[in-house]
Amino acid sequence: MTDLINNLSLGFATAVSLQNILYAFIGCLLGTLIGVLPGIGPTATIAMLLPATYALPPVAALIMLAGIYYGSQYGGSTTAILVNLPGESSSVVTVIDGHQMAKQGRGGPALAAAGLGSFFAGCVGTLILAAFAPPLTEIAFKFGPAEYFSLMILGLIGAVVLASGSLLKAICMIMVGLLLGLVGTDVNSGVARYSFDIPELTDGLGFIAIAMGVFGYGEIIANLARPEDEREVFTAKVSGLMPTKEDFRRMLPAVLRGTALGSSLGILPGGGALLSAFAAYTLEKKIKLKPGEVTFGKGNIRGVAGPEAANNAGAQTSFIPMLTLGIPPNPVMALMVGAMTIHNIQPGPQVMTSNPELFWGLIASMWIGNLMLVILNLPLIGLWIKLLTIPYRWLFPAIVLFCAIGVYSTNNNVFDIWLVAIFGVVGYTFIKLGCEPAPLLLGLILGPMMEENLRRALLLSRGDWSVFVSRPISAGLLVAALILLLIVLLPSIRSKREEAFVEEGG
Repeated sequence: MTDLINNLSLGFATAVSLQNILYAFIGCLLGTLIGVLPGIGPTATIAMLLPATYALPPVAALIMLAGIYYGSQYGGSTTAILVNLPGESSSVVTVIDGHQMAKQGRGGPALAAAGLGSFFAGCVGTLILAAFAPPLTEIAFKFGPAEYFSLMILGLIGAVVLASGSLLKAICMIMVGLLLGLVGTDVNSGVARYSFDIPELTDGLGFIAIAMGVFGYGEIIANLARPEDEREVFTAKVSGLMPTKEDFRRMLPAVLRGTALGSSLGILPGGGALLSAFAAYTLEKKIKLKPGEVTFGKGNIRGVAGPEAANNAGAQTSFIPMLTLGIPPNPVMALMVGAMTIHNIQPGPQVMTSNPELFWGLIASMWIGNLMLVILNLPLIGLWIKLLTIPYRWLFPAIVLFCAIGVYSTNNNVFDIWLVAIFGVVGYTFIKLGCEPAPLLLGLILGPMMEENLRRALLLSRGDWSVFVSRPISAGLLVAALILLLIVLLPSIRSKREEAFVEEGG
């Protein structure tokens, strides 16, 4: 304990210097703005700003990049709630209930729930990072390809359980996602698959392009397909910017559950923040609704607070594998590893001993950053909501344009804009068919990682499939997945599940 206190006091001494606070502020501000603009995710921004950090001292550079990362997790929820566009992949789940709340004129409480939930979870995630980074290094060493594969199977089955509407549709959506994930170059042989001789497809389909097409453009087409008087327009009265006492009562347990889930899943390489947001939403749905509570998918505040807390806690604890093992769990962390290498710092277990100012300074700066984000974002809620009083005929061309610019800026490729347009039509078809697009996106993200780990595990075991059940962690995860599947398939639970979703109009 004394070690922890000494380490943190060293961290705060480093982080509280005027220069580092300034860079943390720039990072948070940039992150929030980027999160609010759909499509330009933290990955693209950090990639664009990496060269700019050459001139900065290493600690300041990493503090600023970290600020951009968790700032964008905050900002992503803003567009998700207000205009049904997940600005960030982990905000895909926030869209479901957050946008419904905004339509009912409760955009303020939804944004406040997201902001406060994120702040609490971020603080707890940082504390866990500080306390458990050393021992958790040991556990992370035990995860091999077989364990990752089993973990992802569990994630996909969780997504089936999570999707509203019929189970069959949810399974089909995951399958479509997995199939889309196969487009690109084969990991082992380097042969292009399903690219139909289109050079742009050899890198695979861009997640951002598909997410924007299916969610953003699909929603816009659906809106424009309705007569003008029936369109979803946000002239809805905005009643109060802050959550009510009742909201707080419902939010609190959801935030605590989301934080616990996110903190534990964020440590695992492979999309911690994203998986934890999906898992937290599944968990909230499983908990019985209290009398008078809105159903999920219709604007339940728990559906915003839980996943938002989870994705922020996951964002903070995803620094653990990066700082302790030098293994980046997601693309943003891979860029952070790049930033460390630029400054001649070798990421891995030795950072803690050889460069303690950097390690603990970064951790302390996250607390300061989280506080800044709340101070920055709560007063801005009113401003974001003002944006929604713009008439839809002005708003939709702006959204279309922003999406196109955002997608183009990630790869400087016109092909991506065509992709968004095509998937916009696909997204509209899903809306018409009553299919939930979230599982498709999860399948698309996890598909390539699953395939890589499956093949790696089989290569190491010389083609012996029993490796997945002979390793205890892997076997445990598969058993959990099987139990989840059996529970969903039980007739009594199936009818209950269908009843629950009928109320949502699924």
